Amino acid sequence: MKYEDNQYYHIYNRGAGKNLIFFSERNYRFCLDLFSKYQNRYCISFVAYCLMPNHYHIVLLQNEGGSITRFLQTVFNGYTQSINNELNWSGTLFESRAKGILIDYDRYLFQVICYVHLNPVFAAMVTKPEDWEFSDYRDWISLREPRLTNLEFRNDNLRNGEDYRRSVEEFRNEKMKEDVFKYLMV
Repeated sequence: MKYEDNQYYHIYNRGAGKNLIFFSERNYRFCLDLFSKYQNRYCISFVAYCLMPNHYHIVLLQNEGGSITRFLQTVFNGYTQSINNELNWSGTLFESRAKGILIDYDRYLFQVICYVHLNPVFAAMVTKPEDWEFSDYRDWISLREPRLTNLEFRNDNLRNGEDYRRSVEEFRNEKMKEDVFKYLMV
């Protein structure tokens, strides 16, 4: 995929064979450190992220002159090498190249961000998104100072973190209704 400047993208990937990619808290933190180390070098901005045991979701903005492609290559090659060293493995950690989907309008961007933040809830790993430590949901609802995330989109579209919390709950309820409806129609 060719990423273009001043565009938002939903980036995701999972472990080869749907296996784990994060094995300890230290692994999550190392990946976040790599994000922080390389985001400015490759002129990208984090809009939202969620790292899960066997996959990840990131919403990125490619800034002027940026390269999401090179960012992903640098971060995840380094991450894979580190895991291979730690576990005495060799070879690939991920199923394939990361997939990227252009997010071309604000309403869709907002829905993708909600989906990313609710991922651990939908996977039944936590009951509330703020209970999952390895996402930036806490940043979005103003419970934590952002380390990576640029909250410009939130600040341009909502009054505050509490507005976002309510929006996520509405999105979750709608998604649950859709799932129940699909189930009943089978």
